[in-house]
Amino acid sequence: MAGTLTGHTKPTKVKKLQQSQKRKRSDVDVEKLAQAVQELDLQGQEFKSFTDLPLSDPTKAGLKASHFTTLTDIQAKAIPLALKGADILGAAKTGSGKTLAFVIPVLENLYRSQCVGQDAGLGAMIISPTRELAIQIFEVLYNVGKKGHLFAAGLIIGGKSLSEERDALVRMNIVVCTPGRILQHLSQTVGFNVDNLQMLVLDEADRILDMGFQRDLDAIIDYLPTQRQTLLFSATQTKKVSDLARLSLQDPEYVAVHEAAESATPKSLQQNYVVCPLSEKLDTLWSFIQSSKKSKIIVFLSSGKQVRFVYESFRHMQPGIPLLHLHGRQKQTARLDITSKFSAAKNSCLFATDVAARGLDFPAVDWVVQVDCPEDTDTYIHRVGRTARYERKGRAVLFLDPSEEEGMLKRLEAKKVPIERINIRQKKQQSIKNQLQNMCFKDPQLKYLGQKAFVSYVKSIHIMKDKEIFQLNKLPLEDYAGSLGLPGAPRIKFMKGDNAKELKNAPRQHLSSSEDEGSEDEESKSKKKDKEQVRTKYDRMFERTNQDVLSGHYSKLIQHEFSGDEDEKEDAASKADQGSDSDDDLMTVKRVIPAAEGAPDEAVGTDALDADGKKIVSLPGAKDPLLIDSKRREKLLKSKKKLLKFKGNGQKLVFDDEGNAHELYELEDEEDFRKNGAAEDQRQRFLEEERERIEQADVADKALAKEKRLAKKIKRKERAKADPESDDEEDGGVELGSGQDQQQAFDDFAKFLDETRASDVESEEAQEPPQKKRPKKWFEDDSEDDEAPKHKKKKGGKKGKAVEEPETFEDLEALAAGMLNE
Repeated sequence: MAGTLTGHTKPTKVKKLQQSQKRKRSDVDVEKLAQAVQELDLQGQEFKSFTDLPLSDPTKAGLKASHFTTLTDIQAKAIPLALKGADILGAAKTGSGKTLAFVIPVLENLYRSQCVGQDAGLGAMIISPTRELAIQIFEVLYNVGKKGHLFAAGLIIGGKSLSEERDALVRMNIVVCTPGRILQHLSQTVGFNVDNLQMLVLDEADRILDMGFQRDLDAIIDYLPTQRQTLLFSATQTKKVSDLARLSLQDPEYVAVHEAAESATPKSLQQNYVVCPLSEKLDTLWSFIQSSKKSKIIVFLSSGKQVRFVYESFRHMQPGIPLLHLHGRQKQTARLDITSKFSAAKNSCLFATDVAARGLDFPAVDWVVQVDCPEDTDTYIHRVGRTARYERKGRAVLFLDPSEEEGMLKRLEAKKVPIERINIRQKKQQSIKNQLQNMCFKDPQLKYLGQKAFVSYVKSIHIMKDKEIFQLNKLPLEDYAGSLGLPGAPRIKFMKGDNAKELKNAPRQHLSSSEDEGSEDEESKSKKKDKEQVRTKYDRMFERTNQDVLSGHYSKLIQHEFSGDEDEKEDAASKADQGSDSDDDLMTVKRVIPAAEGAPDEAVGTDALDADGKKIVSLPGAKDPLLIDSKRREKLLKSKKKLLKFKGNGQKLVFDDEGNAHELYELEDEEDFRKNGAAEDQRQRFLEEERERIEQADVADKALAKEKRLAKKIKRKERAKADPESDDEEDGGVELGSGQDQQQAFDDFAKFLDETRASDVESEEAQEPPQKKRPKKWFEDDSEDDEAPKHKKKKGGKKGKAVEEPETFEDLEALAAGMLNE
């Protein structure tokens, strides 16, 4: 035993054992499994459970751990065909288990072909239209295959690090991806080989094959080998020959288990619609949420900007139920967080676009509310499929404008969708129009979101193909803008008319002949100079104003009013002339309120006609009248800022005490100046007058200061005579003694100090020029002027040295002797 083991031998790790198994699996009896698949009788045999199918042990263990036992209709028909290698077009109702119908064939077919390890390459590619659906498919694939399968599977979607995906992609055997991201790797990632691809799966195939993903899918197919198995699954399957030819399908089997059913939606789904005007949809939605606070609701809107506005506005009003929102412009981490929160919530409301309409399996959804009419019946079926899944009950409500009712009901009837009309109880409906207006008035960002939501909704209606349902001219857009809390309908370019481009590129023949001949005013000359100068991106950057919300995007939403077609042409021509500078203005003219009849127009002035019949306007403050010879000149009269260019420079005035206005600097004429004499004589005269004025003011100031000092002296003596003891306490002194001699000495010393101070004051007044008053020190306060000068400095001492207060009679004698010696 001692000879077989040494200290240098290490036990083999579990990870190394798994890697060796990935390279070679000798314990798998592939031949028996392949023979069992070939012996399947698709016609006579019925499959009810997964145990009836020839599946591998790892797959059976994964299905058992995930609690999958009974086959659904689509699984019972599609899985046996896919195990035999046939191409499949699978169509079934939403929530019928289509994901397992292609996940199990992928695992089994690759298991039998031993497509394991990095050397085997990529064996299967599963493509889904949205990231959320791709994540859901990958979770199902992981849960079923984690009990023994050794495939390297990966999730390739946007919003993640591209370098990390490149490193892992070359080792994968199964890839779950979105079209755009996998195409990026096919064209850019070195070492990503798809020559050995055996299976291609398209989930929600009708969405991937439409115009939105057509180019990406065609480019992906060019990279893939033609000899492969292709599986297409969707609730609304395509049968176009062109689509099937693009995918190189070979004799595909069409599996439609619910084609003969009475309805295209589950029987447990109760579907209703409400005829609601466009301007009342938000009120109805708010009232519905208030009455369903203990439910799990998905609300579908047509655009991401609408989702964000409704979410932000409802969140401020606090409906009493957790609110979430999901749209395509969010980051991947936020989208994953939102889907996980909504899945785990018992009571919640999710505002979403059609990103959440396909394939996503949210558990226990009670209501699906479609505020905006879906694009077609297929979109309707996918939306309502988020509830009533796996034979559970669910309810769906569709809000229809009166102009959309007739056309949409025809389309739903043709697709075998049973739907009933219900009415709204007017007593329970609440109006939130005033609240939205108040919030938009206080919060400009919310108002901006509302304007963008309005524009995105109108654009979505404009581009719809089915004009029988979506009739833009019949929608009350002004009322709809008011229901969003906006003061008016924002400006939309394409609603000017179909000839908007023609108006923009129209020749400027309407301009006057004077401009054609070259008689340009100052404004046109300045514009030409601006055109000749080279404007860099830094110039444009510094010219921007209010870059947060009230930027160029905001100013484009402001509605302009025109008097006629000619004005529109003028506006288009002026925009073409000015280029992008016209869009950089923060404020534009939205509405002009004319003055009352007979009221004088101070900004414009009076009108007249010249010899040629052209209008001449005299502007107040302008030297020359303004000639109005074109529509553009006439528009200048509406802008006070532009009229300032034609007026003279203003004068800065000051007002005297009497209220008369004078210029800031008034200068005499040269003749008036010479009448007063020579310049040197005037200077001497001015100096003498100023000297006399200063001397008179100085005498008055000295007399006033003397009166103040005498008044202080009188007050101090009266206070000392009235209560000498309190005066000592106030001065902060101490009792010097109790004898009469000490009291007499103290009185004599106080009298001596008063006489010396008076003599000092008189001597100071006699000196010229007067000395400035010494500034107070930090230890002195204003009250010391009224009290006895106990903090007086010594004249012979150093500057800044304070005299200590006398505490005893000896100290007082020493202080007096020092002052006498001076």
